[in-house]
Amino acid sequence: MPRSPVARISQPRVLFLNRSYWPDMEATGQLLTELCEGLAHDFLIEVLAGQPNSVNPLAPTDWQRLAQHRGVLIRRLKHTRFPKRRIWARLVNYFTFSLSVCRTLQRWPTPDVVVFETDPFLLAFEAQRLQQRTGCRLVGYLQDIHPDVGIAIGKIRNSFAVRRLRNSLFDVYRSCDRVVVLSEDMRQLLAADGVCPDRISVIPNWADTEKIVPSTTTSRFRVEHGLVDKFLVMYSGNLGLTQRLSDFVAAAELLVDDARIHFAFVGRGSLESELRSEVSKRRLPNISFFDYQPREQLADSLSAADLHLVPLAAELVRYLMPSKLYGIFAAGRACLTNAPAGSELHRLIADNQAGFAVPSGSIQEIANAIRRAASSPELLQTMNLNARQLAETHFSRPLCIDQFRSLLLDVLSQPRQCCPAGPHTHSRSTTPT
Repeated sequence: MPRSPVARISQPRVLFLNRSYWPDMEATGQLLTELCEGLAHDFLIEVLAGQPNSVNPLAPTDWQRLAQHRGVLIRRLKHTRFPKRRIWARLVNYFTFSLSVCRTLQRWPTPDVVVFETDPFLLAFEAQRLQQRTGCRLVGYLQDIHPDVGIAIGKIRNSFAVRRLRNSLFDVYRSCDRVVVLSEDMRQLLAADGVCPDRISVIPNWADTEKIVPSTTTSRFRVEHGLVDKFLVMYSGNLGLTQRLSDFVAAAELLVDDARIHFAFVGRGSLESELRSEVSKRRLPNISFFDYQPREQLADSLSAADLHLVPLAAELVRYLMPSKLYGIFAAGRACLTNAPAGSELHRLIADNQAGFAVPSGSIQEIANAIRRAASSPELLQTMNLNARQLAETHFSRPLCIDQFRSLLLDVLSQPRQCCPAGPHTHSRSTTPT
C-alpha cells in the first residue's frame, strides 16, 4: 500500500492542463485560478496554460513573464488565437494549443497527479499519454462534455469520425482514477457510457461568498449606465453558442412597451455581433450590451440586476452546468431559467424557490415570468434570500475546494482499481433541496 500523501516529506505535485487561466476573464479560467490558489497550501500546483482571450485590465502589465502567481507555478504556451466565431478557427486554436502541450509534456517532470480540463477537450489525450509514460494519477475535470456539446448545438455533424473521437475520449474517462463533473445530469451520462460510477464525483462550481455579497446600496453599474430606475434583467457571461440567447431577445421584444424593464447583456463571445445585429434589426431600445466586468467589480455588477437570466437548452442539459449560477446566488439575486423540468438546474431553482423556472422553448413564458418578477417585490426579495442561503450552504468557494482537496488526497492514497467498462445504472442525487 502506498503511504498517505500527508506523510510525504515533500508536497504532492499536481499538474493542471487548461488553456484558460489567470489573468483570463473567462469563467473557466477564473474558476481554475481560484481552485489552484486554494490548493496551493497542500500541494505543489503547476499549470500548463495558454493565452487569454480577454485579459483582466487590473492584471500587472508583465503578467506574461510571471512564472508564479499566488503560490501557483505557471507555464504559458504559445498557440494560434484566431477569432472563435468560425468553427475552423476554433479547431486550429485547439490543435495548436494541444500540440504545444504535447511537446512540453515530453520534457515535463513526473507529477503525482495530472488533472485535465476541457479547454480544449483534446487535452484528455495528452494527459493520458503523460499518465501512461510516467504512471502518475489521472483525473478528468469536465466543465462540459465533448463532442456532445458541438453536436447538440448543431456546429458539428455526428459523423463516423466524430463518433470515433467520442469513443476515444470516453476511453480516457473510463481509464481515469477519478472524473469530476458539475452536475448529476452529467454524472448520469458518464455512468451510462461505462465510466465506473464509484470513480465519478460531482463537485459543483462555486462563488466567493465573502467578496460577492448582496448589495444594500445603489450599484455603481446602474449609476454609470443610467439604469437606476429600471427593473434590470441581466445576462452575465459568455455570449456564445451554448447560451441560446435569441429566445431572450425575442422575449425582450414582447416587453418592449413596458418602460420599467431593461435588459443588460454583460460579456463577450462568438455570437456577440450576431446578437447585436438581431437587436438592431428588431429595434429594441430595451437591450444594452456591456463588456466583461473586472473580477474585482463582479459583486457590484451582479448585484445591479433585479433578475438574472440562466439559460440552458434542453439538448444541453446532460453536457454542462452554467457556472454563472453560483455568483448570482452569492449576490443574493433571483434568476430565471428555461432549463427543462427534471434537470438539476430546473430543480435547484424551483425546489429552493430561488427564482423562476419556465418551460423550455416558451418565449411567452419568459416574458410572463419577467413581468411577474417586476410586479412582485416581496416575492423577489424572498427568492433573493433563498439564493444567498444556497450559496452559503452549498456553493461557497471553501466548501467546493475542500471537496476537490479531499478527492486528490483520496486518489493519492488509494491503489489503482480496475473497473470494467459497460453501462451502469447507479444513481446518487447531489441537488440540495
